[in-house]
Amino acid sequence: MVELPLLLPSAANAREHWAARARRVRGQREAVGWHLLSSGRPPRGPRWVVTIVRIAPRALDTDNLAGACKAVRDAVATWLGVDDGPAAPVEWRYGQERCRRGAEVVRIQVEGESDVT
Repeated sequence: MVELPLLLPSAANAREHWAARARRVRGQREAVGWHLLSSGRPPRGPRWVVTIVRIAPRALDTDNLAGACKAVRDAVATWLGVDDGPAAPVEWRYGQERCRRGAEVVRIQVEGESDVT
C-alpha cells in the first residue's frame, strides 16, 4: 500500500486551460509513478486488483471520482506494465474518505492474484 499527499480535484467540473490541465495531470502521474517505483516491484500475478482511495475534504459522485483518479490509474497501469483498457488484467476499485482541508492523500493498494481471495 502506498499513500502520498496528492490533491485529486474533479476534472469534469474544472474550468481550466488545456495546458494547465496537462501540467496537473503530468504532475499527478509523475508523483504516483515515483512513489510506486520507490515502493519496490509490483506484486506477482497475471491479474491484479487495484484500489485507489481519494482522501479529501469533500466527496465526489462516482463518475467524478473515477475521472479524478484517471492520472493515478494511468501511472499504476504503467508501473504494472499493462494497458488500462477494458481488456486489461486489472480490476479497478475506487473509494473515498473525508479529511480536513490541507490533509489530502491518495491511497493506492495493489494486490496480485495470489493475494486476492
